[in-house]
Amino acid sequence: MVADLVTALVVVVCLGALYAASAARVVKQYERGVVFRLGRLSDAVRGPGFTTVVPFVDRLHKVNLQIVTMPVPAQEGITRDNVTVRVDAVVYFKVVDAADAVIKVEDYRFAVSQMAQTSLRSIIGKSDLDDLLSNREKLNQGLELMIDSPAIGWGVQVDRVEIKDVSLPETMKRSMARQAEADRERRARVINADAELQASKKLAEAAGVMSDQPAALQLRLLQTVVEVASEKNSTLVLPFPVELLRFLERAQQQLPGRPGSDQPESDQSASGQPEPSDPAGSPVRFEPVPPAEGVNPATDDGRPPEIGGST
Repeated sequence: MVADLVTALVVVVCLGALYAASAARVVKQYERGVVFRLGRLSDAVRGPGFTTVVPFVDRLHKVNLQIVTMPVPAQEGITRDNVTVRVDAVVYFKVVDAADAVIKVEDYRFAVSQMAQTSLRSIIGKSDLDDLLSNREKLNQGLELMIDSPAIGWGVQVDRVEIKDVSLPETMKRSMARQAEADRERRARVINADAELQASKKLAEAAGVMSDQPAALQLRLLQTVVEVASEKNSTLVLPFPVELLRFLERAQQQLPGRPGSDQPESDQSASGQPEPSDPAGSPVRFEPVPPAEGVNPATDDGRPPEIGGST
């Protein structure tokens, strides 16, 4: 009798331990438990810690509430300005309602992935190439809004979306490189021209000061000679006064027959023909010769007189 009681007690204890093991569940801090009792959703979502369910009646689904980092496969599309690009991105999202994430969508990760791919292709078609390269913050916000709108109904909240890389064709890369090089060359030329303009203004001011003080020009000339001589080279510098050059120029302009001289030139003779000139370049003038003795210039033609008379 006692043995039967002990056996029955052991069996009850074993069954109780088996029941407790089947009913005991542990939910981690970053998880939430959704319980289905006979296929129907239980009202309460189980929080983190130890919890129990009815064996063979309740089924517990654990949902992770951590932020999920999901890479979006590279999508190829044509931008609004007809450029073929290949863009990939990454999506950060998390579950905010465990019950909706289990009930309203079969696989919320796959659903978010497909929505991100379609939204990325849509953004590529609506944007220009310059926006994809330089205005990514605005495109990220547009992607986040497009993905988050349907995901809210699935109990999922999109935290942020980032465009990682924009791949361009090789021809487009070369064209952009040539454009950037031309732009840099243009800026260099503008800077050089601006520097030349400023230098010319300063030189004009210096010339005005030196014209008021002639000694300043001589001092500048001597300073230049000192700078050249200090370099220990074979260059020979001979200062030549500018006033001497101007004197020679004025003397050359005052020569007869030169443009700008005060003496008039006689370009033509009395007959209207130009006067002959010697090889040196000076004009040759013909002086009248007086007639010989015994010759009447009015009647004689200059021939010798005939001897004898006529018969």
